[in-house]
Amino acid sequence: MIVNDIQHTLFELEDKNYKDFQSKLIPNVEKSCVIGVKTPDLRKLSKSIKSNEDIEIFLNSLPHRFFEENQLHAFIISDIRDFDLCIQKVNEFLPFIDNWATTDQMSPSVFKRHKKELLKHINIWIKSNRCYTVRFAIEMLMKHYLDEDFDLNYVRMVSKVKSDEYYVNMMIAWYYATALAKQYDEVLPFLTNKCLDKWVHNKTIQKAIESNRISANQKTFLRTLKIK
Repeated sequence: MIVNDIQHTLFELEDKNYKDFQSKLIPNVEKSCVIGVKTPDLRKLSKSIKSNEDIEIFLNSLPHRFFEENQLHAFIISDIRDFDLCIQKVNEFLPFIDNWATTDQMSPSVFKRHKKELLKHINIWIKSNRCYTVRFAIEMLMKHYLDEDFDLNYVRMVSKVKSDEYYVNMMIAWYYATALAKQYDEVLPFLTNKCLDKWVHNKTIQKAIESNRISANQKTFLRTLKIK
């Protein structure tokens, strides 16, 4: 079976030192579920197996046992060129994602050409009760709608997300820090008007100050907005 073959290949690529390192980055994933395969090796493997005639068997074998299988799954989905098929596979996979790393690795290139259609799905994902589905929705807004497709309505959409989940709130802060770097004047009122929860507000400022895309004068002002 292809699933067994993939697992066998993953263990051939095992790096135990990297396993220890990776496990610390995803503490909510059991260490026994982490093999320890470096990302470049996973990307190379995904390229070699994505056209396998049995790849659907692997994609349908959810939930996967190992973290690296989830990473492979995310990489394979990211390379699907048909938008409708890609959305179908994303929706099938999202409920089974159990960590931030897999969420962030899934970035379908086809989405760039279908931003209008993508918004309909983002509107659904962002209202989910699943942590990593919400994180993925915000990540897609950050990647695709802060440049030529920027719209304050999307910024407001993110501001309405209220969560107790660390990995959701960290993504919100990352989103706003990136938005400040790209659309500073438009996004700044979300901080001056204190539209965000305190932790997200302060984390946004921290991440923005760490960015080399924010000017020195902007950083000085942002420091004055910290909530004590």
